[in-house]
Amino acid sequence: MNTTPPLSVSCRDRAVLRAVAAGRCELTGVCLVVDGLNCCDQFAGRRLADAGLIMATSGPARLTTAGQRLLAAA
Repeated sequence: MNTTPPLSVSCRDRAVLRAVAAGRCELTGVCLVVDGLNCCDQFAGRRLADAGLIMATSGPARLTTAGQRLLAAA
């Protein structure tokens, strides 16, 4: 039996995930860049990577399978 509580994702996080899915984001170190501008939530990239929803490598950000499932369910 799985007792892990469901991941709580804010509206802002879902918006970032949609931008990643659209190919509008990249990771530069720990900073998330959206449409060429630093994301106003300086911790969003690290938080979503730590949650396993986006790839944590420098370069174009990509959704993981878990990130894709989360967006599909929303």
